[in-house]
Amino acid sequence: MKVLHLLQSNRFSGAENVVCQIFGMMKNEQSVRMAYCSRDGQIREVLEKKEIDFFPLKKNSVREVRRVMREFVPDVVHAHDITASVLAVFASAGMSCKVISHVHVNNSNMGHINLKTVLYEMTTPWLSHIFWVSQSCYDNYVFRKTIENKSEVLRNVIDKASILQACAADTNSYPYDIVFIGRLTEQKDPDRLLSVFRKVVACLPDVKIGIAGTGDLDDHARDLATRYGLERNVFFLGFMRNPLKLLSDAKVMLMTSRFEGLPMTVLEAMALGTPVVSTPVDGLKDVICNQINGYLESEDQKLVQKVVDIIKNPELRSFLSRNCVRKFNEVNDLTKYKDRILRAYCGT
Repeated sequence: MKVLHLLQSNRFSGAENVVCQIFGMMKNEQSVRMAYCSRDGQIREVLEKKEIDFFPLKKNSVREVRRVMREFVPDVVHAHDITASVLAVFASAGMSCKVISHVHVNNSNMGHINLKTVLYEMTTPWLSHIFWVSQSCYDNYVFRKTIENKSEVLRNVIDKASILQACAADTNSYPYDIVFIGRLTEQKDPDRLLSVFRKVVACLPDVKIGIAGTGDLDDHARDLATRYGLERNVFFLGFMRNPLKLLSDAKVMLMTSRFEGLPMTVLEAMALGTPVVSTPVDGLKDVICNQINGYLESEDQKLVQKVVDIIKNPELRSFLSRNCVRKFNEVNDLTKYKDRILRAYCGT
């Protein structure tokens, strides 16, 4: 069986990490051959290191996707997120392959009738199966009643052994009390991140945050940090192919996202025992339990207080860290995840 994974981004972020995890868990399945397809760019380096077959697109278009499909001749196109799913359906017209849609993020615009949701709704009759990263992601979709019979919630998982191995491979020591790992985009709300951090600095003047990632708001975030006078406290690290030791060395991971799916960085933090303080968005509510393995807070001042408490109190930090690992082990089932993917590929 030949499976083509189709993505719209040429960078390595959450959905791309999920796809690489799927490649890893399928590497010993001799009956399945998989390839990765997206626009060329930063992602190429990651795929080459992981020895993943890559079919680059010149641009995100039906014509380009169809060109790759004719070259690879897939039995299944596993399309990740909405744009890729729509492209896959139109590109596969007249071809004998099934299309599976995988929605990785609970974008607020999926809850309303608009061009995006109408286009997706038009293509759903030709989708053989739809994976949703969380129950709330599915519940938010405005036309969910029309696709009940082909929808399934599939929460993200990661290979803990590979996480620990990659973390150990980095021999650096990172001096940051707080880390943020992710793209600097509107979704992640770097303005709020820096506003919250500014208030943390008012309580702990020597605190440091390492920000790993790039994005449309990179320059804006750097300018804002300068305007806030945080040059001694904020360190922009750019894209890091392996940020796991950075995450492991931190006392806390801070997130202020407007919406999410189930971020892979949160699972990585849990596997490494790093507590998470975040806004209460989507899939995080399934894995972060307040006062047990982290904190989910809506108000900025409460986010500030929880971060300060974790940094100042080693006993609290140790308690949260132990429970992070315990909760991770409860929710992370690679075998079940792999079986559900294979069943969708086979149509069973």
